[in-house]
Amino acid sequence: MQTNLLETPIEYLKGVGPNRGALLRKELGIYKYSHLLNFFPNRYIDRTRYYKINELQNNVAEVQIIGKIINVKTVEFGKNQKRLVATFVDDTGQMELVWFQGHKWIRESLKLNEICVVFGKCTSFGNTFNMAHPEIELMTEHEQNLRSAMQPVYPSTETLTNRGVSNRVINKLMQQLFQETQALFSETLPDYLIVELKLIPKNVALFNIHFPKSAEVLAKAKFRLIFEELFFIQLQLITKNLIRKHKIKGHPFTKVGDYFNTFFQNHLPFELTNAQKRVIKEIRVDMGSNAQMNRLLQGDVGSGKTIVALMSMLIALDNDFQSCLMAPTEILANQHFNGLTQLAKELNINIKILTGSTKTADRKIIHEELENGSLHILIGTHALLEDKVRFQNLGLAVIDEQHRFGVEQRSKLWKKNEIPPHVLVMTATPIPRTLAMSLYGDLDISVIDELPPGRKPIQTVHRFDSNRLKVWKFIRDEIAIGRQIYIVYPLIQESEKMDFKDLMDGYESISRDFPLPQYSISILHGKKKPADKAAEMKRFTEGKTNIMVATTVIEVGVNIPNASVMIIESAERFGLSQLHQLRGRVGRGADQSYCILMTSHKLSVDSKTRIETMVSTNDGFEIAEVDLKLRGPGDLMGTQQSGVLNLQIADLVRDRDILLLARNYAKEILKNDGQLQKAEHATMRIVFIEMTKKKNIWNYIS
Repeated sequence: MQTNLLETPIEYLKGVGPNRGALLRKELGIYKYSHLLNFFPNRYIDRTRYYKINELQNNVAEVQIIGKIINVKTVEFGKNQKRLVATFVDDTGQMELVWFQGHKWIRESLKLNEICVVFGKCTSFGNTFNMAHPEIELMTEHEQNLRSAMQPVYPSTETLTNRGVSNRVINKLMQQLFQETQALFSETLPDYLIVELKLIPKNVALFNIHFPKSAEVLAKAKFRLIFEELFFIQLQLITKNLIRKHKIKGHPFTKVGDYFNTFFQNHLPFELTNAQKRVIKEIRVDMGSNAQMNRLLQGDVGSGKTIVALMSMLIALDNDFQSCLMAPTEILANQHFNGLTQLAKELNINIKILTGSTKTADRKIIHEELENGSLHILIGTHALLEDKVRFQNLGLAVIDEQHRFGVEQRSKLWKKNEIPPHVLVMTATPIPRTLAMSLYGDLDISVIDELPPGRKPIQTVHRFDSNRLKVWKFIRDEIAIGRQIYIVYPLIQESEKMDFKDLMDGYESISRDFPLPQYSISILHGKKKPADKAAEMKRFTEGKTNIMVATTVIEVGVNIPNASVMIIESAERFGLSQLHQLRGRVGRGADQSYCILMTSHKLSVDSKTRIETMVSTNDGFEIAEVDLKLRGPGDLMGTQQSGVLNLQIADLVRDRDILLLARNYAKEILKNDGQLQKAEHATMRIVFIEMTKKKNIWNYIS
């Protein structure tokens, strides 16, 4: 059909009008016919069965009953509150229909003594069943309606329900839409794909997702629409990757020279793992081609990403280019600076750090050295993005924990050069494969999936608050043999006052249990000034304090090999990836390390799952998969990526296999017809062009 009919504003659909149109736009984002068409049910109810009143049970899922209303009255209850009650009968008994709102228009719409069908959920009071806010249809209407055995239930909001836009209303609007468009929707996929995958046609799929004839046809409709959604997303991501490789020229780093080789042969502090070797090779190949590298490096906490970043920077240096490394916090930037300076101390390289607290005089030197090319590697925070920071020739930009940086911030780095630098994005947050393929489908991905040899797996245990004395004894024993301890408290923005109090209360009771001069305690939280934070970290790093009491400030990147115990207070209040990141702060040295998750006895089902997962595995990818199931993709990426994967029907956890299938087909098609110019791809090309016009998240990813 002509797509222009689907572009019609929603208020022009019979039964909508301006007021309801405004409501649908605000509550559900439905602006046009096409938005309503793609507003899919989230579950279905079997409407083939009719119950009798004497068959009813308490709290049965929704039921439908044929009968008639014989009277209506208003009943007062509580203080100034009223409910509308109708007596409904069939040949086996009677029940009550109840409304707490909208009395006036409901009373006007009720027809007495006419056969009708009521539908809703039943509860019993005494010997009488009642149904609150039921759907009611006269039998004559009920028989005429476009009805399927499986009744769709659409997502809704409280405002819609209160304003009378019930599931039944949405259903009626959907029927109206199908009548106006005559269900003639254009096919979007090539014929050969439909045949090969045994897909049902597009218009059959759309009709049956809203009005399924049977459970079997519904399953086919879902498969068809899920495949299509994921297929076009993958088509877009893979195309972006290919276009970028053709269009965006990079600096070809053709030689691997003295800096790299000297470091590799003489100064490596330990043997590289096979995973590190593989990743360095992938990066070398990328930077050696004429295209700009855009690579995501995933590696669990402690897997050795920093050394890979340094070796990539040495390749840039061998080709006379500068590098920078941008980190989300000062603590992490300092950590990288200290780590890289230590690793490269024999190489005669100029490495400097630039953060918010860098002094003006030092800044001046950094700016001069950057522009004259004598500064080889600059490490820093957002301060690197300032306009004053100009490189002579930036060849490689490494970004750590990139999900903490917005898109505009990243693009500022690209603009520091005429030819954009190669980009290596690093994350210690393991991203499930399905999410990586969807979120970062236009990036090339490298994974360091093994830990350096000699690292002992961290032992994780769960303890209730009532076991605290035993835990404290364990800490004393560890301190006695020279180890250091982290004790972390949650910090959740909404209730910062309460959290700060938790932390300070905790600090006071720990100070009582571990008194001076035998024990010394550091404290670290977001309200401290950067200089004070640095001083506390320094004391702990140098072993002058035994215990670090902190909020999640220490989550990312702090590296203290002598710290062997991580205690996480109120562990039930943390997300899985945060728990995993925190645990990664210990286990940095050769000694056995421990992570103790402290919780109250009251745990929700999700909290239990999180704690059990942490105790049973150290594998970040396994943890990330559980996290994805618990939280869903939007949450997993944090607020900065919210709106990410605003999928209409697909679900990355449930539909993982379909995603793989869709990606493989998209790759194959683009390999043989990169521009989608072949005749059999004509309809697909039209849909693809329409998609790329939309300014949704897909056009911004990485």
